[in-house]
Amino acid sequence: MPKFAYVGVDPAGTQVKGVERAASRGDAEVALYQRQVRDIRVTEKKSILQYEISGPRIKRAEVMHLSRQIAAFLRAGLPILDAVHTIGAESENSSVRRMMNSIEDGLRGGDRFSDCLDAFPKVFPPFFRGIVRSAELTGELDTVLVRLSHYIERDLEARRKIKSALTYPLVVAGMSVVTVVVLAAYVLPKFKLFFEDLDAELPLPTRMLLAVTDFLTAWWWLLLAVVAAVSLLVFVATRFERGKYVRDHILLKTPVLGETIQYALVERFCRVLASMVSAGVNLTDSLTVTTEALRNRVFIRRLTEVREQMLEGQGVAGPLARTRLFPGTATSMLRVGEETGSLDTQLEVTAEYYETELDYKIAKLTALFEPAVIILMGLIVGFVAVALVSAMYGIFSQVDI
Repeated sequence: MPKFAYVGVDPAGTQVKGVERAASRGDAEVALYQRQVRDIRVTEKKSILQYEISGPRIKRAEVMHLSRQIAAFLRAGLPILDAVHTIGAESENSSVRRMMNSIEDGLRGGDRFSDCLDAFPKVFPPFFRGIVRSAELTGELDTVLVRLSHYIERDLEARRKIKSALTYPLVVAGMSVVTVVVLAAYVLPKFKLFFEDLDAELPLPTRMLLAVTDFLTAWWWLLLAVVAAVSLLVFVATRFERGKYVRDHILLKTPVLGETIQYALVERFCRVLASMVSAGVNLTDSLTVTTEALRNRVFIRRLTEVREQMLEGQGVAGPLARTRLFPGTATSMLRVGEETGSLDTQLEVTAEYYETELDYKIAKLTALFEPAVIILMGLIVGFVAVALVSAMYGIFSQVDI
C-alpha cells in the first residue's frame, strides 16, 4: 500500500507530521481528517525501486490525455481543482500522480493553473503554458486544452508514421549485416584454409572479401576509436550554439530529408501560432514562444529577425517570405489572412495544408529510403554470395583437375 507524508495541525494547534498508509491520496486525507488533523498537506512518498521503475519523465502522450481529460471535466462543469484531484487520484502512472498532486497543492494555495504548470517545464513546453495562461484570461480553458490535445496527437501521429516507415528497412539492414558478419567471420576462413591445403589460388571476389575481413579483424580497434572520436566531436560541437546551427543547416540542405524537415517546421509554426493567436495572445509574444517551440537554430535565428521587422511595422507575411524558409504558398496564405484580419484562421488553414503535404513528403522519403537500403544490402549480400559460390566452384575445379 502506498505511503503518504503529511503535515498538518492537530486540535491543540500544534503542527504535526508523519507518514500515512492509504490506497490513495484522497483516502489518506480522509483518514487524517477523521483524526481531526486540519490544514493538511499530503505528498506521496516514493521508494528507490519505484524511482527505477517509473522514472521521472512523463511522455507527450500522457500530456495529450491529461489535456483531454481536464477539458472534459471542465465542460461537465467541474471546477479545475476537482478535475486535477480526480485525475491525480485515478492515474496509474506514479509520476503523473505526483505531478497532479503538486498542481493540486498549488491550486489550493491560490495559484493559477498556468502558474502550477510552470513548475514542470520539461513536461509542458513554453507554448503550451503560454496558451493556457491566455486561455485562463479569456475563459476558454476547456476549448484551448482540447485544441492542444489535438495538436499533440497530430505531432505524435507524424512521428509514429516516420518510425513505422523506417522500421522495415532498418530490420532488413540489421539482419543483412549479421548475415554478412557470420559468413565473413566463420565460413570464408574455412575456404581459405582449404585452398591453402590444396596449394590453389582463391577466386578474385573471395580474395577481395577476405582482404576486407582481414583488415577489419586486424584494425577493428582503430575503426572503433575513429568512430568514437568522431561521435564525441559531434556531440561536443552540438553542445554549442554554433555547432547546433551548423547541424540544423546541414539537415535542411540534405536532399529530400531537408524539405521534409522544412515542411514539418512550417506546419508546427503555423499550428502553434494559430493556437496562441486564437487564445488571445498578442502577436509579438505569440511569435516569440512559437519560435522557441521549433528548436531548429536556422529557423530560430531567421524568425528572431522577423520579430524585429514586425515591431518596425513591416507585418508578418513579408518578413517571413524574406527568410526563404517558408514556401511561397504559405506566405501567400498568411498575407491574405493579414490583409483580411483573419490571420488565426489562415494560420490554421495553412497548418492543415502543410500537414497533408508533410504526409506526402514522409511517404516520398520512406519510398526512397526503403529501396535504397534494400538495394545496398542486396548488393553486399550478393557480393558475399558470389564470393562463396566462386570459392565452391574453385574447389570443384581443383577436384576435377
